[in-house]
This record gives sequence, structure tokens and C-alpha cells, in this order.
Amino acid sequence: MASAAELGGDLSRLRHLNSLAVVDVLRGAEPLTLTAVAERTGLSRPSTKDVVGQLVELGWVEELGPAQGTVGRPARRYRFRADAGHVAGIDIGVHSVRAAVADLDGTVHAQSHRPVSPATPVGERIAAADRAVTDCLDAAGLRRTDLWAVGAGTTGVVDRAGTVQYCAGVADWTGVDLADRIGALFPCAVQIDNDSRLAALAERERGVARDVDDAVFLHAGRRTGAALIVGGRVHRGFGGVAGEVGMHPVTHWVTAASYLHDCPAVPPDVPKSDAARHTFAAARDGDPIAVAAVERYCDDLALGTSAMVMTLDPELVVLGGGFSRAADVLLPRLRRRLEDVCLRVPELRASALGEDCVAAGAIGRAVAYLDRELFGGAAGQIVPLHDRARFTGSGDSGGRTADHHGHPGDPRRPGVRADRRDPGGQGTPEPDRAAGGAR
Repeated sequence: MASAAELGGDLSRLRHLNSLAVVDVLRGAEPLTLTAVAERTGLSRPSTKDVVGQLVELGWVEELGPAQGTVGRPARRYRFRADAGHVAGIDIGVHSVRAAVADLDGTVHAQSHRPVSPATPVGERIAAADRAVTDCLDAAGLRRTDLWAVGAGTTGVVDRAGTVQYCAGVADWTGVDLADRIGALFPCAVQIDNDSRLAALAERERGVARDVDDAVFLHAGRRTGAALIVGGRVHRGFGGVAGEVGMHPVTHWVTAASYLHDCPAVPPDVPKSDAARHTFAAARDGDPIAVAAVERYCDDLALGTSAMVMTLDPELVVLGGGFSRAADVLLPRLRRRLEDVCLRVPELRASALGEDCVAAGAIGRAVAYLDRELFGGAAGQIVPLHDRARFTGSGDSGGRTADHHGHPGDPRRPGVRADRRDPGGQGTPEPDRAAGGAR
């Protein structure tokens, strides 16, 4: 027979799971009535009323008036307070630094990018990331202290502590403690990972790989990388190098994109950053030189891809990164090469996230961190909104208090755009079923 303490623990766990279920259905959705919340969670209406009331008291859910034009007895509606806090996602690449700022639902409010080069010194590359985030904050009307967490992705092998263990494409990048360098810029927690893994995370959470358990993500652009999704999770591997098939010299991934950038079909006045687009366009028009360049690129891309396909046997291969915009040119050729060597060819899809995939994944990583800290506490309790600074290290009185908001001498903020793009819900743990329809 269970003890009173055990029964109490079970009930506390059930209440916590029910609260997570309600938060899950309210996130990324229009304001919902209690009846709608009950229907979507499977909770009874009385249980839903209790849970929603607790979330309102904790500050995470806001009660709204009835919708205009409602017929009959007006029903109150409820929404998750996604605008209570914000996160930033940063993509520190070889040729550009991209940033985005989003709310707690992952809805992006502003995006920015800054050009860099392989030879850009470490300090200037970090400063470009700082300015890119500031551009986003300015465009969204936010302060640095409004950020609750920051995620950042970078090229190279990154360990769990956030240090770049190896990077061949960026000068002096190997050995950089990115967690420390980026962490010094913000008064909140910082999450660091490899860029291809974060891009794969974005595809799994809000892209074409949603609900796919096993997939290969191809990070195709001016550099070529890959990441693996195994069992519904981005696979890191023991030492953080899973998916780094492009490091093997036989794949030629390090130089593969040069066929496109250095193609003779590209006009001489076209900058290197735009050369591949011209090559793809010429290949579409049947230019034999451009077609040959694309064929040679696909030869190299298929070599590493086929090795991962035959090892993982994935359901899906995603073509992501900047070259995903040329999926009509690349995917048929890639498929033919996989059919020549693979026992089973998975479905091939093009990403819709394009060059924003890494920043989107960094946002997802930051939101997931906050979910663990604020909604998945070890005690099975949801942290009150007014108390969240103790857990996130953010806010005017928590964490680092230096505010670098605003940088003089940069009035035009090139590359900034403010918008609202909903990349989808982040998801919370699925609560267990219980008797009476409760979860």
C-alpha cells in the first residue's frame, strides 16, 4: 500500500504534468476558452479551470475578455504570456553573422546580419555578433536586459562547455571559449552548439523534419556540413563530432562549393557571395558549363550523404542552408546518385528556413533551456513569473548588469529586418494519461 508521502508525490507530479499540458496548448495559439483548452488537453473542465487559475496566479497565463461578437453567455479566454520575455539566437558563420530575437513562443520579432570573412579576427567576429543582436533589439524596441536566454551556433567542433575544439574555416577560431566570450555580452544564460546541429534542431522542431525520428540534415552553402537526427533528437555523439563526415578528405566537402563559386559561367563582376546563385540560374537555363559545375558539386555532396544514409537508414534527408533555394536543381541530381549506391533511398526535402536555419535553432535551444529552468524544475513545480530572474540570471537586477544597448556610428543598421514569423511550438513533455480523461 502506497504511503501518504508517495500518494502526495504522485498527485504533485500529475498536477505538474497537467500544467505543462495547458501551457503546451496555449503556446503559439490564439487565446482559448476553458472549454477549448479542456478539449485539446483531454482534461476535465473542472481540472482545466483549476490548472488555468494556478497559471494565472503564477503569471504565465493572462485572462482576456470575451471575443467580440460572441453570441450567448460570453466566455473568458486565456493566452500564454509569450511576450513576458525574449530570447536571442546567433549564427556565427564563416562569411556572415546572423541574429534574431524572439518571444517565449519562438516567434521572431527581428532579424539582422553582419558580413565577416574567414580572416576576420576573433574579437571583431564577436563584436559583429554583439552588433547584430543590438540591431535586432533596436528594431524590436527591446533592451538587452529583456533577454532571458541566448543561443549561439558556430562552425567547427564545439564541446559541451561551449569551447571550439576545432575549426578549419575561420582564422584563430580553434580554442575560443565561445560560452565565455558570448556570455560576457549578455546578462543571462548562454547556450552554445555547433551550427549544423542547431539547424537540424530547427528543422526537427519547426521545419520539414517535424515528427520525423531519423533524418540527415545537409547544411549546404558556402561551406558544407551535416547533422543527424536519431530517435527524434539531434545526435551529438560521444565527443560532439557526429555528422562531421565532411572532415574526411575523401568527401571533398571542404572544397565542394568552389565548383559553384568559381564557375566560369559566373560574370566576373559578381561577388563571391552571390556566385553560386548565378551558377544555379545558368544551370536551370541549360548552360553546359554551369551544369557541369553543379554535377561535380553533387558528386561530392552525394559521397558524404550516401555514407550517412547507409549508416543511419533515415526516413528523410533535408537539404538546408543557403543552397536550399536551389533545391530544384540539386535534389533530382542528388537522388539519382543516392539511387546508384544506397540500398534504400530516403525521402528528400528542401528546407524552408534557408540561411536563417542556425539562428532559428539557436532560438529553439534558448527556449528549451528556459522551459527546463522555469517549467520543468526538479521539484515538479513551475517557477512564478516574478521569480524567474533567480533561474535565468536575467533582468535588471540579475546576472550581468552591463547594458551595451546601442552602438554609435551605425545609424543605418544594414541587414536588419523586423517581422513576425511563427516557427511553431517548442513542445513540452507529453503528460501521462490518467483516469477520467485527465493528463
